[in-house]
Amino acid sequence: MEASEQRVVEELDALSTVPRLAGFAGRMIGWLDTLFTTLATLALVGIAGTVLLQIAGRLVLPSSPAWTEELSRYLFIYMVALSAGVVIRRHRNVNVELFHHWLGPRARAAYQALVCLLVGAFALIVLPYAWQYAANGAWQTSPTLKVPMLYIFFSTVVLFALVALYSAIGVVEGLLAMCRRSSHADTEAP
Repeated sequence: MEASEQRVVEELDALSTVPRLAGFAGRMIGWLDTLFTTLATLALVGIAGTVLLQIAGRLVLPSSPAWTEELSRYLFIYMVALSAGVVIRRHRNVNVELFHHWLGPRARAAYQALVCLLVGAFALIVLPYAWQYAANGAWQTSPTLKVPMLYIFFSTVVLFALVALYSAIGVVEGLLAMCRRSSHADTEAP
């Protein structure tokens, strides 16, 4: 990224200045980001294709397929679940940025670590209940697709597992950024 682009990103998102993990761990996390972003994008393309088929079915075919609405709903659920972790990592979740730009580099890193710790703790608390919820779908099938609802309900497990994983990554990045900074970094103007 060019210097001017980097400055604009920093002004829009103060937490983007917290350095990411580097080395092998950074490459593995980047690979995971790419994997889940690709899967979420494929789900979005699937939603678009299903909705277009539904529209074409209503306009052209004698009867529209009944399964398209159900499939688009399930694809949407998985799109959200698969992208939740990457959203946390890129700081694109909904938040209120009232004071982030006033914080110095260490305070931004500490803030990121704290928020990720709280979000990750919540995800870890909810994860066993998400698993119980998914298990309830083992004996049910979806109305039109006849897919075991276990696969649909399992999206909650995926969601909270990815939120917990990416929150842990955010905590580690925040703590490392706090430790890596030199003592004069706190005195710099943000």
